Amino acid sequence: MGILNRLFKRGAPEAESLETPLITSSPSVEVPQLPPPQGTNNYLVVILDSCRYDTFMEARPKTVSALGEVERRWSYASWTAPSHYNLLMGLLPHSSPRQVYASEYYKQDFFKYRERLGAEQVEFKNLVPQLFLPTFLKWKLGYHTHAMVSLPVLNPATLLNKDFDSFTLMPTHNDMAAMVERLSFSPDRPSFYLLNVGETHYPYALPDEPSEEWPKIHGVHGVFKHLDDAVVGGKLIEDEAGERFFDQDKLDLLRQRQVNAVRYLDGVFERLFDIVPPNTYTTITADHGELFGEEGYFGHGPINHEKAYEVPFVEGKIR
Repeated sequence: MGILNRLFKRGAPEAESLETPLITSSPSVEVPQLPPPQGTNNYLVVILDSCRYDTFMEARPKTVSALGEVERRWSYASWTAPSHYNLLMGLLPHSSPRQVYASEYYKQDFFKYRERLGAEQVEFKNLVPQLFLPTFLKWKLGYHTHAMVSLPVLNPATLLNKDFDSFTLMPTHNDMAAMVERLSFSPDRPSFYLLNVGETHYPYALPDEPSEEWPKIHGVHGVFKHLDDAVVGGKLIEDEAGERFFDQDKLDLLRQRQVNAVRYLDGVFERLFDIVPPNTYTTITADHGELFGEEGYFGHGPINHEKAYEVPFVEGKIR
């Protein structure tokens, strides 16, 4: 818990705790030899942390939309850590189909990995017994596996860091461009990358925006650090400055900042698509949604509301 106490203080990071040193891990023990590569595509999964479907669509990102049809899908979880575990099980946000058994949906959804990876004979049962996508990609299909994450709850000390060749917590929470600069691809075998992008997470800040200019919400300062001070008996109260915990004008501003973040990231995706090899398949989605005052909710996590689960989803081969 030491690293979380330093980097992630009871809720979303504050300004001073977001500027963390780069933390990375690599295997330090001898490991078995990888099997011959069986996939023909590199595979990138880019997670726009906390990005709502409707804010994504309002931003109208041209580069990302050119990848394929943008779908409205649903996350399996309403906050970062469990949703990423689902993603690394190979279960991407779902389409909420009616009159379909869950087991059949999982099989059909995983069948899509044949196209994503350019590999034949890929079925959900291939993940057994580990049920973990990086393990399957590395030890059964011969992939290099890498992760770069923005949020400290996904840091290399967590259980998510299994069967990755490298797993890096980036030095700042909102710099996808720095991730793009670190990408490398082997000519000998395909690579898998998980990129957790933080610009779309509170406070929805772009890399060049000074932290002192980030918006602050009274009683929050890191989303929920002082939540217990702002809510008494289940009712919102005013803080010492006389401002309500939920100020809809400020929440509308935060929503617009997420829209602006998606527009900015579209330019970063243009750079990404320019540098990746031709045989690269990319999935772009979000781990969960976000609430901006709807029905008295803000943020994500312990919220049972469709906007906490509704996410954009688009994928395709870049070239």
